[in-house]
Amino acid sequence: MRFDPRRDRLSSASLACIAGVFVLQTLTPQHEEVAAKKEVAAKEAAPAQAMHAPNLGGQTSVAADGGHAFSLPVPGLSREDRRAFSVGNSFFRDNWVAAPASAEGRDGLGPHFSANSCSACHQEDGRGLPPIAGVGVGRGSVLFVSPANADGAPHPVYGAQLQDQAIEGVRPEGRIELQSQRSFVAFIDGSRAELERWDLRVQDAAYGPLGEVRMSLRVGPQVIGLGLLEHVPDAVIRELADPSDRDGDGISGRVHEIRGADGRASIGRFGWKASQPTLDAQVMAALHGDMGLTNPTHRAENHTSSQSDAVQAASGGDPEVDAHKVARLAHYCRVLAVPMQRVPTNSEELARVQRGAQTFQAIDCAKCHVTTLTTDESSPIEQLRNVEFHPFTDLLLHDMGEGLADNRRDGDATGREWRTPPLWGIGLIEAVNGHTRLLHDGRARSIEEAILWHGGEGQRSRDRFVGLTKRDRDALLAYLKTL
Repeated sequence: MRFDPRRDRLSSASLACIAGVFVLQTLTPQHEEVAAKKEVAAKEAAPAQAMHAPNLGGQTSVAADGGHAFSLPVPGLSREDRRAFSVGNSFFRDNWVAAPASAEGRDGLGPHFSANSCSACHQEDGRGLPPIAGVGVGRGSVLFVSPANADGAPHPVYGAQLQDQAIEGVRPEGRIELQSQRSFVAFIDGSRAELERWDLRVQDAAYGPLGEVRMSLRVGPQVIGLGLLEHVPDAVIRELADPSDRDGDGISGRVHEIRGADGRASIGRFGWKASQPTLDAQVMAALHGDMGLTNPTHRAENHTSSQSDAVQAASGGDPEVDAHKVARLAHYCRVLAVPMQRVPTNSEELARVQRGAQTFQAIDCAKCHVTTLTTDESSPIEQLRNVEFHPFTDLLLHDMGEGLADNRRDGDATGREWRTPPLWGIGLIEAVNGHTRLLHDGRARSIEEAILWHGGEGQRSRDRFVGLTKRDRDALLAYLKTL
């Protein structure tokens, strides 16, 4: 298949053809009012019956399809914003070191950590890997841990995250071990697909037994387009929510309300469970939890008083990452551009992608993976204001069933709930990161496998996928790989 994102554009007729036809549902009278409200929200988020253009990030998109496809800034930035992007890029990619060090302003790592740089979890601004046997640590995953009888609370000895790396003179908290479990799913045509999941264990716990715990493995996702997601109006996200499923479509996405120290509520948008409301908050949580770096909102070290060797380790300052560095890191993430959709130039392949787009709509994938949203005027970056873009997410929490449950609460999100992950860039992960591992813990080895893990609110679409002909399944996967 040959793609040329620089040359290829679709005519309006082709776009209409790719859009397909939405499946019509018969609504009972009591559901009509709720359905009408969701339709209004969808119209604000996406023009009805209109497929996204190849510019997934709207006018902020870039033509890129190689190993650095996720690492380009949005076009048209001012000289000042470009300079801030370059500085943020250095903070994102450079390794932090233990204190004290000659690398002024880059020390304070640990004493326990999961990664020594942002790019260790988001290689080339893309997706990390779980700690698969033979791959080693530091490839892009973190492990959250809570006592079994205190859902979501930090472990009294090991804290909120169990760190498998440490600075010299300090013991790593433990070694994360994954054992693969396999199962099979049968399609309607008799063919089968193999599913893989993890049996998660912690070995060599350094500070005593963990006891009965709840554990959640999370893999770092690609970090493109975050500045667009940050400025979708709250009202649009709330209108897309339907926590009681009043329209009876089986989908009951809800907003993750984040309560700040001042008591004010805001909408969670970032992280696998939408646990952070802004990019600045997401950056500071990652600096502290993943790298052991204190910052303006996380002033205490991330170890506990039970870890005597960590307590004695030197500090890199108070805080180790100041507000200026946080702002530069957030800016860098804010202006990373989204690559354009790679539209086939071959007419036969284009027809297959068009069929896949129709199927995406027909089996209701777009009810959670909302194709089109629009930013408001509040972004500090001029190029990110009033942008219509195509992320394939509603930014809501959804119950995804027992198969995907981590059984650990994160803020107001239950152990069965996950934020709808954006799909833009999904077809480029292999080119950027050399693998195709998907889902929150990296268990899925392909897009097909990720779909087959959908349960709960995604069960109906998953079952419809299983019931498709091989031709339609292949067309849907071909379409998703162009994103």
